[in-house]
Amino acid sequence: MWRMNGDTAAQTSTGTDHSAWGGVGLPSPRPAESVAAPAAPTWRERLAGHGYRARPTVPLAERLVPPMPDGPGVTPRDVPQSPLLLRLGISLPQGLWYFLCRWSGWLGPIAVAVFAGLLRFTDLGRPNAIIFDETYYAKDAYALWQGGYEISWPEDANTTIMTPGAAVPYRETASYVVHPPVGKWIIGFGEQLFGMNPFGWRFAVALLGTLSVLMLARIARRMFRSTLLGCVAGLLLSVDGLHLVLSRAALLDLVVMFWIVAAFGFLLLDRDRTRGVLAGKLGGVENAGLAQRVNLGWRPYRIAAGVCIGLTCATKWSGLYVMAAFGLMSVLWDVGARRLAGAPHPFRAVLARDVVPAFFSVVVVSLSVYVASWWGWFASSNAPGKGGWGRDWAVGRSTDFPWIPEGLRALWHYHSTVYEFHTHLSDPHTYQSNPWSWLVLGRPVSFYYESAKQGQAGCTVADCAREVLGIGTPLLWWTALVALVYCLWRWAFRRDWRAGALLCGLAAGYLPWFAYQQRTIFLFYAVVFVPFLVLAVTMLVGALIGPPGASRDRRIIGSATAGLLVLLIVWNFLFFYPLFTGQTIPLDDWRRRMWFNSWI
Repeated sequence: MWRMNGDTAAQTSTGTDHSAWGGVGLPSPRPAESVAAPAAPTWRERLAGHGYRARPTVPLAERLVPPMPDGPGVTPRDVPQSPLLLRLGISLPQGLWYFLCRWSGWLGPIAVAVFAGLLRFTDLGRPNAIIFDETYYAKDAYALWQGGYEISWPEDANTTIMTPGAAVPYRETASYVVHPPVGKWIIGFGEQLFGMNPFGWRFAVALLGTLSVLMLARIARRMFRSTLLGCVAGLLLSVDGLHLVLSRAALLDLVVMFWIVAAFGFLLLDRDRTRGVLAGKLGGVENAGLAQRVNLGWRPYRIAAGVCIGLTCATKWSGLYVMAAFGLMSVLWDVGARRLAGAPHPFRAVLARDVVPAFFSVVVVSLSVYVASWWGWFASSNAPGKGGWGRDWAVGRSTDFPWIPEGLRALWHYHSTVYEFHTHLSDPHTYQSNPWSWLVLGRPVSFYYESAKQGQAGCTVADCAREVLGIGTPLLWWTALVALVYCLWRWAFRRDWRAGALLCGLAAGYLPWFAYQQRTIFLFYAVVFVPFLVLAVTMLVGALIGPPGASRDRRIIGSATAGLLVLLIVWNFLFFYPLFTGQTIPLDDWRRRMWFNSWI
């Protein structure tokens, strides 16, 4: 049921490096020496004595698109039952066993996502308060759904909103905001369903957090061709503390992460689909001339990725870096596909046939989605003092570009002021941190803190603490540091596209912040690249399990080590769980979780 691939125990021939087409394997053990050595050994035979194994002949279609571990046309009707279950005396009806194997690629990730959902939705309304930046986004979301633009709220709005039975103090005076509207539209969706309360404004974000676990499990399964490793990736993301905290708060960063993961998943689908199309047009045989000039045709998944990137940018501008990184990655994947198919000049072929369609699919589609996301602002009145902030800026104003609609000119002016704000924001904050410290969790963010005495808020001792701390699961993040070194090695020395892909996602979400070290920034921004840290750890777990050609003892030891690592990460998550969810705990227990002074 849980078949694995490559470093991750692929069901492929041993003794082969399949890094060019999805697997990773290692050379198989040296064969026993022949009794009668050949009189004149060939150079291949001499190298065989040092562990060399020739690559097996693999059809082009299988090199371009390695088979998935299960699914239609892959899972045999007579698949053997699990030896482990048989040892335990459990024998399932063959029809049920086939169903479980056939659909394991969905059943496993869905089960992990259900677990993640339970963590995210249980007591979602706790703390029953407006925590950290919810004071901005929960109210902006409400205003968007009421009038299409953000408003200026009364000073006592938070108190009124949190008073049971009180009317929401909505008014039509526009407010200057510095983030695009999509994330706030999404937050407001939950408010429309469940009301202007903590559960309502956190609902949609918790839903996206749960769905992101399902998506990452399916993404990892496709990358590593292993349902088991897909479920491991989903489990690790579900027990990351930063991901959990941001899934239970009405902030924009989890929404940004969701669209980035969705875009990455669509590009993976586009990669497999396009390579399948290429193999079909070549008839399964390398053809230099045809591979050089063939048109790869309609690519709906890449357009869908462009839509998701546009929604990323329409939530936070940091999505612009994702647009550049993912667009480049998609083009390089096309180069690799044409090279593998036999094209003598793959870069020229891609420049001639693939770059322009890629530009339209990623850049033009993304920008179109971004502009369309401001529809509420465009629809508001352009009369002075009546619509969204700056909506009337271009009315009656002279311009050298009269052919540009006044609404677009006003939006451009709005964006120029926002750019100035973002690049010059340097107000000191207690919980700000430098991106150099993020991967080691140097300075987490306290979203909510409350001291309680005995008899208050469930406190059963003299002094208690109740906190929502924005910090990743420490053991997971520190393991990711080791995993990233491994992935860098895989990418640099083995040309493993999977390592390159996850490093690209990490770089797009992380490296741009080093250009703004003087700006006020926070650790919780890092949630956008947490899925790629998880993919790196998952790849390391696959390497620990070992290749299919390894000895039985090597696989047992490797699997036990990998399993122990995952269990330790889960234990570490459970240890910090009270700090992720705002539970009331004795003050001494809270201190035991403050491993470093910078965490306080």
